[in-house]
Amino acid sequence: MILVTGASGHLGANLVRRLLSDGHEVRVLVWAPEPAAEALAGLSVQRVTGDVRDPVAVAAAAEGCEGVYHCAAHISTSARGHREIHAVNVLGTRNVLEAARRHGVRRVVVTGSISATGSAPGRASTERDLHYPFEAHTPYTRSKVLMEHECCKAAAQGLEVVIAVSTAIIGPHDYGPSRMGRVLLDQARGRLLAYIPGGFEFVSVQDLVQGHLLAMERGHSGHKYLLSTEFRSVDQMMDLYADVTGQPKPRLRIPAPVMGTLARLAEGPRSVLTPDRDARFTPASVHFLRSERRVDCSLSREVLGYRPTDIAGAVEQAYRCFADRGLVERRRRRIPAARTAGRGARDGKERTP
Repeated sequence: MILVTGASGHLGANLVRRLLSDGHEVRVLVWAPEPAAEALAGLSVQRVTGDVRDPVAVAAAAEGCEGVYHCAAHISTSARGHREIHAVNVLGTRNVLEAARRHGVRRVVVTGSISATGSAPGRASTERDLHYPFEAHTPYTRSKVLMEHECCKAAAQGLEVVIAVSTAIIGPHDYGPSRMGRVLLDQARGRLLAYIPGGFEFVSVQDLVQGHLLAMERGHSGHKYLLSTEFRSVDQMMDLYADVTGQPKPRLRIPAPVMGTLARLAEGPRSVLTPDRDARFTPASVHFLRSERRVDCSLSREVLGYRPTDIAGAVEQAYRCFADRGLVERRRRRIPAARTAGRGARDGKERTP
C-alpha cells in the first residue's frame, strides 16, 4: 500500500494515476471530500479524510503502508498567511514523518521547492547551494526550508526520507488550477491582456512524477534532488501558449520593474478586500520571473536516472485536459514540429546563464 498526501493537487493527482497504472494499491489523505471529488473521480483508491496538521489522522493514514509520497503543501507567493503555511508545510511534514517512523514505512519521498535551494550568481543552482536566510523571503519559502530540516532530522533518526524538488509545474490534471494553469486558461479564453518578461525553470508534471518514483527507488536517504524539464523565457511560454490555444499572445508586455511596483502597491488594498484570495502577481512572483533562475539537474540524472522530456508536450497535455473538462473550447491546432522539440530543451548538459 502506498500513501499519497495532497492527492487532489496538481502533482498528487498525476502521481496517483501513475501509481495505479503501475499496479500499486493507493491510499490518499484528503482534508475534505469536496476539493478532491473531481481530482480523484473514478479512481480506485482508499480515502482517508483528515488534515496533515492532525497527527492522529496522519497516523491512521500511514498505518500499513510501505511507502509515502508527501505532496501536500500550502503554496503561496503572498507575504500573508504565516501561521497556516507553517502549520501545513512544516508541522504537517513533521506529522507525516513521525507517523511513517512509528508504523515502519520503508521510505518517504517529500516534495520540496526550488525556492528553498540557494541561488548562485553566474551559474545554475545545484543541490549543494544553501538557502541564504538574510534576504527577504515569503512565508512559503521559509516554510519549505524548515520542511527540509524536518526531513534531515528524520533521516538522522533512521527514517528513509528523500526530497524531490519541484520547479514550476505544467501539465494535465490541474484541478486547482495552478498559477500557470490559470494563465493558460486565460490565454485560451482571450482574457490574458498582458504579461511580464522574465523566465524560469519549468517541469512537466509527468517528469516530476517520474522523478518522485525514481527518488523512491534510487534516491539516497537524507538527500534532495532537483527536478526540472527546461528553462523557458516568458516570451517563449507565451508563444507556446498561443500555438496551443490558437489565441494570439498579449500585445502588452509590461516591464518587470513596473509590474513589481504595482504588485507592491496593491498588496495593502488586496489584503483588506480579498484576504482569502492569492493574487496572480505578487512582488515575490514578479521577483521569481525576473531572476531568470536556472537549475542543474545533473545529480538527478546521475543518481536517479532522471530523463526530462519537453515543456511543449506538457502544455499541450494541460490544454487537452482543460478541454476534456469543458473549461475551454477544443481546438484542432497542433504545436509546430519545431516547437515540440523544445527551444532551450536539455540535451544532457545543463545550461547556465
